[in-house]
Amino acid sequence: MIGNAHLDPVWLWQWPEGLQEAKATFRSALDRLDESPDFIFTSSSAAIYEWVEENAPDLFAEIRARVAEGRWQIVGGWWIQPDCNLPGGESFVRQGLYGQRYFREKFGVTTTIGYNVDSFGHHGMLPQLLVKMGLDSYVFMRPQDHEQDLPGRLFWWEADDGSRVLTFRIPYAYTVGWTTEDLDLHIRRNAEVLESDTSTDFPESMCFYGVGNHGGGPTKQNLRRIAELNQDPTLPCLHYSSPRAFFDRIFAADLTLPTVHDELQHHASGCYAAHSGVKRWNRQAENLLLAAEKWSAVAQQVAGHPYPLDDLTRAWKQVLFNQFHDILAGTSLEPAYDDARDTYGEAMAIAKRRLHHALQALSWRIAIPPEDGMTPIVVFNPHAWPTKVGVELEFGRIPQPTALLDDQNRIVPLQTVQSLATVAGGRNRLCFVADLPALGHRVYRVVPHSATAPETASRLVATDTSLENDWLRLQIDPGTGYVTSLLDKRHGVELVRPGAAIAKPVAIADPSDTWSHDIRCFDNVAGAFTATKMTLVEHGPVRAVLRIESAYLNSTLIQDVILYAELPSVEVRVTVDWRERFTMLKLLFPFNLDRTEATFEIPYGVIHRPENGEEEPYQGWLDLSGRTPDNGHPYGLSILNDGKYSAHVAGGEIGFTVLRSPIYAHHDPYVPAPDRDYSFIDQGIQRFTYVLLPHPGDWTNAEPVRRAAELNQPAIPMIETYHDGPLPLSASHLAVEPATIVLGALKRAEDDDSLIVRCHETAGRPSPATLRLTAWNRTIDTTFSPYEIKTFRVPRDDAQPVTDVNLIEWPPKAASDGT
Repeated sequence: MIGNAHLDPVWLWQWPEGLQEAKATFRSALDRLDESPDFIFTSSSAAIYEWVEENAPDLFAEIRARVAEGRWQIVGGWWIQPDCNLPGGESFVRQGLYGQRYFREKFGVTTTIGYNVDSFGHHGMLPQLLVKMGLDSYVFMRPQDHEQDLPGRLFWWEADDGSRVLTFRIPYAYTVGWTTEDLDLHIRRNAEVLESDTSTDFPESMCFYGVGNHGGGPTKQNLRRIAELNQDPTLPCLHYSSPRAFFDRIFAADLTLPTVHDELQHHASGCYAAHSGVKRWNRQAENLLLAAEKWSAVAQQVAGHPYPLDDLTRAWKQVLFNQFHDILAGTSLEPAYDDARDTYGEAMAIAKRRLHHALQALSWRIAIPPEDGMTPIVVFNPHAWPTKVGVELEFGRIPQPTALLDDQNRIVPLQTVQSLATVAGGRNRLCFVADLPALGHRVYRVVPHSATAPETASRLVATDTSLENDWLRLQIDPGTGYVTSLLDKRHGVELVRPGAAIAKPVAIADPSDTWSHDIRCFDNVAGAFTATKMTLVEHGPVRAVLRIESAYLNSTLIQDVILYAELPSVEVRVTVDWRERFTMLKLLFPFNLDRTEATFEIPYGVIHRPENGEEEPYQGWLDLSGRTPDNGHPYGLSILNDGKYSAHVAGGEIGFTVLRSPIYAHHDPYVPAPDRDYSFIDQGIQRFTYVLLPHPGDWTNAEPVRRAAELNQPAIPMIETYHDGPLPLSASHLAVEPATIVLGALKRAEDDDSLIVRCHETAGRPSPATLRLTAWNRTIDTTFSPYEIKTFRVPRDDAQPVTDVNLIEWPPKAASDGT
């Protein structure tokens, strides 16, 4: 019998009510421990303990005493119980990094039990993440029996790298209602599961009880009734215990258990798209923090700039709290998203401030010689590989005529576009393609035109209905605004299915609740947007932009289709003004490919899923690769995004989900009353960007992990001035090879001033790798197994060796052996 109190700090209430209920719940649990000497209480989530520590220190001291006694069991080891699909890979690392360290510091314990009992699904890379946090077991409830068929309540859950954790699916519920009848029914149903489970002959199971989700925990009545039921000969023996004790008995029994090598899905498929705002804030905050950490680490090493560990930790904790499964999933009440907006905003303000202090500390040390009429622009690449990307920045008065030169005095095509400031003179906006070294910078110079700087010719052909560069030709139907042709000129591949169109915006009737309970597919097309206006708004040496304005009922959609002269991809910047209710918006992409396979990015990994039309969660990209119909050559296309998490694939078509508009916090089986007013999600204006990346061969040829990272952590341009300094006009501080190995995090260590470097293998292939840490005078040669995540501690003293550490930044076995 696992006495617990599932406490949603935010859901149908805001966090102040959650804080109050946390204190009340913990007070109740302490009282039960005083009253019943055999009772054991189980609880997770470091964020809630920190609330109590700060607001009720006397209560916190009592909890510490019970933890030391062993009757208050801490599980999970994470900052909060997050959504387990939508946070990025590094966010899952930070859940454990800050959670396990908090429990070690405050209670002298770390947990070995992963614990996400209410999350709405669990991505397939979690076993590796759990193992590398010192967790050997996992407890979950959703998906339930009717949502995913599993071999039993107990199984080994295995990730693609071979990591596995012993896993238990909670039958029916993790809490019970207030009445004796509720508890009786719950225990008897759990007993039936134990008796009927043929996957193992182990004669024990866990039965979770206690009042939730608004806290509460085990009641006096619960404990009295358990004692009474323990006299019932038709029931198993009921005894107070903990998940750790249960799993220890499983390990000791050395059972042969089935293995599940798959993600654990699907529950509440509507949550992948509900509330576009919180999802985009999350993506932005994650990437700003990662960039701030990288550049702060470089600035500390290169410029002696102090590393802001406390500030960045505080910001990360704000982000992690908002990844709670009822916040990030979009299922809380409307005012909760005002709170989320503010705390995400606080995290992003901290990250931006620290990022730009670090960048300016570096740029101030670049040796930029004076030059009459010259303005230098320093462009920083936050990624550990060289990259070629479009850059825009606001600029003051531009000398006429003007040229842009790089650090080797080579002419770089430059385009002036509409400024974001609508003023008379004095402001411009510049656009160019920057060629940048790995995790480094390059200086460009805006100079007056001279005979040595001739005009650069455009390699773009553009009209009001077409765009073309050396790689791609794109044609748009003027009547509908849909893309009717996307031709890869170099490989002779037409991507659009004959008679069809891609990037077609369709409205899907969606009367489901906020979670979309028991809905797997969204395919009831109610209508489509059609074009009201098409305009070529930019055409210069750098890029052309074709604007498509469309309408559907009361809503409007603007897609700015951008083709750069030097890039083999199509960028689309979208502005939606959404006014519909109980409706989903999708962009459909029926591709002209046979024998396709769909690949989705998940946190620190990928997964291949069947093309069955079911709504699926993913991260920064998804890919559809197959064979061309005419000659059977392997070919595909990746779609990248900067803040969307939901899509379906069916019969060679990707359905990219933009938004859905249910009622806030509407839970079946409640039927909205026609005479009441309700607030609907995703009303009004939102913006996002997606990128179409065609490629020969399979998805690995496109390097979508890198390309999506470049979209979500863009290069950062900065106007400088001339000054002396020790840094050259172009420099790289860290580079990782080969392309299948991607830098996930670069930060200062938690315990000292060492550097932490985290990388992961992205293509599912064993790979030797080299990490060149130029700024630290280090080179790391290593080997990755398929989809492996590796973390290195690099002491600043280069006489000390580089060592492997786990995700908590401890030696790999430190969390599990208590050292």
